[in-house]
Amino acid sequence: MAETKLYGYKLTPSLSSLPSLTTLRRHVAPFPSLVSFNTPKPPRLRVLSMAIKRSPKRLKYSAPRFTKEDGLLYVEADELGSDTWKLEPVIELLKQGAVGVIPTDTVYAIVCDLKSNSAIERLRRIKNIEPSKPLSILCHSLRDIDTYTTGFPRGDGQGHADIFRAVKHCLPGPYTFILTASKELPKQCVRYGTTTAKYASRKNVGIRMPDDAICQAILEKMDAPLISTSVRSPKENEWMIDPVVIADIYGAEGLDFVVNGGIRVADPSTVVDMTGSSPKIIRQGKGPKLHWMVAEDDDESAFHVEDLIPSAT
Repeated sequence: MAETKLYGYKLTPSLSSLPSLTTLRRHVAPFPSLVSFNTPKPPRLRVLSMAIKRSPKRLKYSAPRFTKEDGLLYVEADELGSDTWKLEPVIELLKQGAVGVIPTDTVYAIVCDLKSNSAIERLRRIKNIEPSKPLSILCHSLRDIDTYTTGFPRGDGQGHADIFRAVKHCLPGPYTFILTASKELPKQCVRYGTTTAKYASRKNVGIRMPDDAICQAILEKMDAPLISTSVRSPKENEWMIDPVVIADIYGAEGLDFVVNGGIRVADPSTVVDMTGSSPKIIRQGKGPKLHWMVAEDDDESAFHVEDLIPSAT
């Protein structure tokens, strides 16, 4: 058996032949650089600031990949986006079919992955949105808008304005633009049944590019836009701007997470219908009226918003 000498001691594979730790310390004390007996400190773990709230009414998940336990994930994040690492579990949940609440540059929104049909149906049940009503989508870039809609009107050199160029100057921003949906958009998102003959043939969708650090950080990591609907009080039908109250009320309805980005102002986006001959404001909100937009009468405007895109944030 091979042997090794260490300061007069024979070291063999037998544990009984090894000198004691106290004896070794005495012999190697004059040579501190040779052997170190200090136990290394374990690396510090970064703890994610969040809380779990239980809900007895959690809806069952139809997506088999979704293994999150019964509970509401509550994440507090800096509204300026300085701690977007906290959003990583939220992004993973969204990709697995979760439905939750995130802030935008206007009011809070209930969102889910555009590619998850089961999540879209759950969102409709939670918010009690009829299947015939269209939904909005939150986009990260103009490329997303071009993919899921037929795009903005462009100039044709015959006196028609290039609206696309004008829109680029106000996005991201507090606007919801109603556009014609493309074939890439799931059928659950567009209006595919209506009793109003005027809009029976339309398949429109409201698109948003929020100017919000938290919202954009989530959208950047998603593979597709998020389906979105505004958060209103189920009883008073008013905007809900406090994420703590939202978690208490909608958590019991089956929400999976709430991202707290601070209390917001009850000022929704300005909704602009781009499907007609000219961009028409059908709801004046946080976004100011621009020179290329046409205002609409208040009475008719209220009808349009509910009929075209009732879920706009």
